[in-house]
Amino acid sequence: MKFLKKTGGLTRALAALTVVLAALSLQPSAAQAAPRPVVGGTRAAQGEFPFMVRLSMGCGGALYAKNVVLTAAHCVDGSGNTTSITATAGVVDLQSGSAVKVRSTKVLQAPGYNGKGRDWALIKLARPVDLPTLKIATTTAHNRGDFTVAGWGAVREGGGQQRYLLKATVPFVDDATCRQAYGSDLVPGEEICAGFPQGGVDTCQGDSGGPMFRKDDTGAYLQVGIVSWGEGCARAGYPGVYTEVSTFAADIARAASGL
Repeated sequence: MKFLKKTGGLTRALAALTVVLAALSLQPSAAQAAPRPVVGGTRAAQGEFPFMVRLSMGCGGALYAKNVVLTAAHCVDGSGNTTSITATAGVVDLQSGSAVKVRSTKVLQAPGYNGKGRDWALIKLARPVDLPTLKIATTTAHNRGDFTVAGWGAVREGGGQQRYLLKATVPFVDDATCRQAYGSDLVPGEEICAGFPQGGVDTCQGDSGGPMFRKDDTGAYLQVGIVSWGEGCARAGYPGVYTEVSTFAADIARAASGL
């Protein structure tokens, strides 16, 4: 079953019916005893990834600008004005008293999004958040090597959301190899894949919209992907599929300037 990696991930074929769930506020589960992280990873340290954002509909995101969050299109219900989304930032522990919480004012879903490819969206916040932003890739030069993924999603397929921000490292998977797993469901040029052949490390439900990133030549973090979908979580032979940010960098910049 192909899972969109939002809370209660469903097949891409059902995406058009399920994006309406993005308006619902889903609370993260309480921490489990000796919790495992993003499938196969470790817990992130406070301040390690200050651009990370948790969205109340059960998705992740990253600060594209001080008042704009970049997330996945399948996490939101179309475009327009809305105050129904709360962004939580500045903490790895969602129950921390120092969490910064800001309401949304507007959402822009990628024009032409139909559940296949083009899986990005922007959320404008009611006020700027005084935290570092995450640069996005504008070319494919960094679509290689190892990437970091992070989120508050499930630690196993069908599992619950997590209280603490979790991280993992996944290697790039080329389009030819990824198409062996997903065939025509994959949209090369709009999507990028990452994961181990044997599985065991992956994003999962509730990590949708979060960034896949790596360091650039200056040592700064650069976002190359957005958590989108995959066949279950961390299954052997089925890498995670991410929106290829560089493909849409110019569109994202234009959209953000018009919010």
